[in-house]
Amino acid sequence: MTALVIAEHDHGTLKGATYNTVTAALQCGGDVHVLVAGQNAGGAAQAAAKIPGVAKVLHADGASLAEQLAENVGAQVLSIAKGYSHLLFPATAHGKNVAPRVAALLDVAQISDATKVISADTFERPIYAGNAIATVQSADAIKVITVRTTGFDAAAAAGGSAAVETLAAVTDSGLSSFVGAEIAKLDRPELTAAKIIVSGGRALGSSDKFTEVLTPLADKLGAALGASRAAVDAGYAPNDWQVGQTGKIVAPQLYIACGISGAIQHLAGMKDSKVIVAINKDPEAPIFSIADYGLEADLFTAVPELVGKL
Repeated sequence: MTALVIAEHDHGTLKGATYNTVTAALQCGGDVHVLVAGQNAGGAAQAAAKIPGVAKVLHADGASLAEQLAENVGAQVLSIAKGYSHLLFPATAHGKNVAPRVAALLDVAQISDATKVISADTFERPIYAGNAIATVQSADAIKVITVRTTGFDAAAAAGGSAAVETLAAVTDSGLSSFVGAEIAKLDRPELTAAKIIVSGGRALGSSDKFTEVLTPLADKLGAALGASRAAVDAGYAPNDWQVGQTGKIVAPQLYIACGISGAIQHLAGMKDSKVIVAINKDPEAPIFSIADYGLEADLFTAVPELVGKL
């Protein structure tokens, strides 16, 4: 029994989600291999080889994999899939793009958003916006799994010495083509990788207030900025700041929720945070039910005072 982790990377380095997915793969039992598919991705392959517990790294390098198009990466996975009992993808935008294609072509059921490995064929995953946990058992010979990375600790980045094996890259499928990308320049940590997140809700009232009140706190803490869906829909914050069921799933060491009531959809995206601090003037706000520390106060007064104390 051998599990294959499909690495997420930027060619030169591995992305953090890969390390969490390796941890999940190790819990499935048996050997763990990592597939690094890209162009000039030798740096990422070497990084994968250093992860403790990884027995082998498969490095497929070619122009067809340069832009990580789902059809081509999926074909690369399928070319070696028959040799594995488990195929694990991070439950990121990229992983969710590739995994269903692989599952469909293998004619197996996909297990989505796995948060716990009970045994080699049994997994837990959240349903109903995280209000219930389903235990899923799969009888498929090859199990295709997307891993919710917040459910697993990241594997160590050093200490391993796996062999790196070169694979021939698949030819371009011709089914899609890369048009372009706009890469956002971030002055602060990326939301899903941040150790501290300061989030704001609709109570802030405007994008100007969002910036005026929350940015100084985030700057003091070296934190990423997040927002509820209501704040994003109102135009107070950009879409890529949205935390929740329809946004990003995060689990930082510290999550500070300012003016967020705590709708189920938002809680689904941040309830696994290690420490949750809620600032809200409504004592009945649902966010207080999961907060480790709650401050019943007007955020426009409390947040500047907190900044002043830091």
